Amino acid sequence: MIAYIKGVLAEKEPTRVVVEAAGVGYELTIPLSTFDRLPRTGAEVKLLAFHSVREDDEALFGFATEAEKAMFAKLTSVSGVGPKIAIAILSGSSIGELSLAIASGNAKRISSIKGVGKKTAEKICIELKDKVNAIEALASSGREGAGGAASSPALHDAILALSALGFNEETANKMVSGVIAAHPDAKDVETIVREALKR
Repeated sequence: MIAYIKGVLAEKEPTRVVVEAAGVGYELTIPLSTFDRLPRTGAEVKLLAFHSVREDDEALFGFATEAEKAMFAKLTSVSGVGPKIAIAILSGSSIGELSLAIASGNAKRISSIKGVGKKTAEKICIELKDKVNAIEALASSGREGAGGAASSPALHDAILALSALGFNEETANKMVSGVIAAHPDAKDVETIVREALKR
């Protein structure tokens, strides 16, 4: 199993790179989020790798961060989602945005990505909802955004408040996810809880 490839960035395009390591040029398919983090051509680069081997195909996929690779692995664990569709999904959405869509069951957002059908999007939400932490998703979505989003402690406290009001944790998670998806500017616990109770 190839864990990562470290070498000279010989070629780079928005969807693929060639990394030369020990005299061998490795071609890797990458998401746009990884492309944005690449150094200039000729510089040293280290990419986390996923080696896909099928009966009629063999390919390498590269990622700049562990979060990208982990989400790729989750997506490809869903029946009917192959590596190419997973890369398309990662290219069409940030990790935080995608995690938020999955946590809140927003299949419509996922199906808006080119190449992803409605049924596939629904399957992703159903099969991965228990593998994505809503609080972490919302927090990472806030970090990736413009800085106006709620902090992780505020989200956690809002979920605790809803739990104290009699909602189970899963329902409280979904309620908070829904509020942040609809009102990304909601920052304090009181606003988040008030909006959640209106839904």
